[in-house]
Amino acid sequence: MKVTEGQLPGVKIFDPTVFGDSRGFFLESWNRARYAEAGLDLDFVQDNLSRSTCGILRGLHFQRPNPQGKLVQVLQGEVFDVVVDLRRSLPSFGKWEAVTLSGENKRQVFVPPGCAHGFAVVSDVALFHYKCTAYYSPKDELSLLWNDPDLAIRWPLSDPKLSAKDQRGLRLRDIPPERLYE
Repeated sequence: MKVTEGQLPGVKIFDPTVFGDSRGFFLESWNRARYAEAGLDLDFVQDNLSRSTCGILRGLHFQRPNPQGKLVQVLQGEVFDVVVDLRRSLPSFGKWEAVTLSGENKRQVFVPPGCAHGFAVVSDVALFHYKCTAYYSPKDELSLLWNDPDLAIRWPLSDPKLSAKDQRGLRLRDIPPERLYE
């Protein structure tokens, strides 16, 4: 497995070793010892799977309190995956990083606690898998506005389909300080 440090502190990009032949392929999508060697020695407590169609944008979500770290990957299709740093004590606060995840490249991204996460579906359908370090807590979840002009994320979609919750996302400057991270 190839491990690359992301541009934001704590973000890791994993490219698994794929064994393939005319019958298909095999890869190891999680091995606690191997990922611990790569700097990801965490307890994952919940797995999630979502299916979305082209043009859907999910996020940018985060939980505070009870932040979640997420190891994410696309099983089918392709997404433009985005991480935004919400840790005020870091020089990377308010900066973002994007990675293309697809069933074809089989890449995984670790989104550290203290960051918002979202993705835009650029294929017909995307099957998206998350391993989470904390349980989902609806009362703790917030949405950062996907098109916050202060973030200036260069999404590949200009008019995405959003949930009602994501339509009401907050600009980074409007998030109460106690809901951000140190």
